[in-house]
Amino acid sequence: MSSTRLPGKVMLPLLGKPLLIRMIERVNSTQHVGDVIVATSTNHDDDEIESLCVQNDLICFRGHLTDLLDRHYQVAKQFNADAVVKIPSDCPLIDPKVIDKVIEHYVGSDEFDFVSNLHPATYPDGNDVEIFSFESLECAWKDATKDYEREHTTPFIWEHQDVFSVGNVTWETGYDYSSTHRWTIDFPEDYEFIRKVYDELYSKNPAFSLNDILTLLKQKPEIAEINQQYLGKYWYEDHLNELTHIDEYKNKIKRNE
Repeated sequence: MSSTRLPGKVMLPLLGKPLLIRMIERVNSTQHVGDVIVATSTNHDDDEIESLCVQNDLICFRGHLTDLLDRHYQVAKQFNADAVVKIPSDCPLIDPKVIDKVIEHYVGSDEFDFVSNLHPATYPDGNDVEIFSFESLECAWKDATKDYEREHTTPFIWEHQDVFSVGNVTWETGYDYSSTHRWTIDFPEDYEFIRKVYDELYSKNPAFSLNDILTLLKQKPEIAEINQQYLGKYWYEDHLNELTHIDEYKNKIKRNE
């Protein structure tokens, strides 16, 4: 609830229900759904999120406001998780099939400690999925010391590929829309974009897909233009000199300059 750029964004309404509830609908429609847990903070502002979970029979865990690595570790420990799938709560257009693909890539091999679709990212921004073993999470929890490692949970893992086996899922089309299509929410314009997509597609198919959205944007390009000014915004920007495994992101910045 205390998002600095758009406070209360997860409670904004989408067709009569909070954005967070609409997103959980999409997560619950995956083939490989496990225990879905809303991991929020102990901040007083997030009492509202806990109340929403109670009203909707959702599991809610409350932990540290800024140390998300600790929050995710503690919730994984409490629920005896073998692996954790981390999905940001500001991605209400995420495609359930993309979630399944990342999980299948991890489960289908004993090779990986961590799999995501973010290194490099190719799907439209807002389809972020990470899955990692509890052992990897515990290692990061014990050893990560940098603020961004604690705040963003997984950088310690994917930055130490000499220790962890890291896999990635790219979009099977071969396209890279990660910096040209923004489907996440940080600004009022993002909310307006997402609201219009829901207005157009939800009644036809509540589990509308990535391709359904792309078709809509071709038919109505004015919707895509709503939040164009925020394309390619990532938290990485503030740590370009520290992170070593975001070369593709650095190259995108150079191409856009």
